Amino acid sequence: MTTPTPPAMPTVPTVPTVPAATGQCCTFWVDGLFFGVAVDEVQEVLRHQPMTPVPSARPEVAGLINLRGQIVTAIDLRVRLGRPPRPADRLPMNVIVRSRGEIVSVLVDDIGDVIDVSGLRLQPVPPTVPAVVRDVVHGVRSLPDAILLVLDADRALDVTTNPTGGNR
Repeated sequence: MTTPTPPAMPTVPTVPTVPAATGQCCTFWVDGLFFGVAVDEVQEVLRHQPMTPVPSARPEVAGLINLRGQIVTAIDLRVRLGRPPRPADRLPMNVIVRSRGEIVSVLVDDIGDVIDVSGLRLQPVPPTVPAVVRDVVHGVRSLPDAILLVLDADRALDVTTNPTGGNR
């Protein structure tokens, strides 16, 4: 005699957890979008650095920077997200992050503050956010005067796939 199989439980969409033990985010802007990344993923923040172009690299690879003797790939988050080009008179800032065991520079428009997000629930990304942005964030946190897009650095810096999830 076999035991009847219980009915399948309906699945409830969940929001992934963010690897942020400290509850703090380093914030920055890209084309008016307000992002944050867990401070324990950030090594440092730097002003614009001279870059060496990489021939035949994908468009989002802005070049290589020399970070105290370590060669670091710089990924332009504007290009990665399909946003309009940065005005020529505005130099990008560098958020140096650790992603998949490597050090990578994320080029952003402006740097914000380190903010405490402990106690702020991670929520699903609203459908009004472009799909290309939704694909590279863990979720959003509602702040009193803004919506913080919590960046998934691993997905955002993976230039082997389209930001919408498919391979190029």
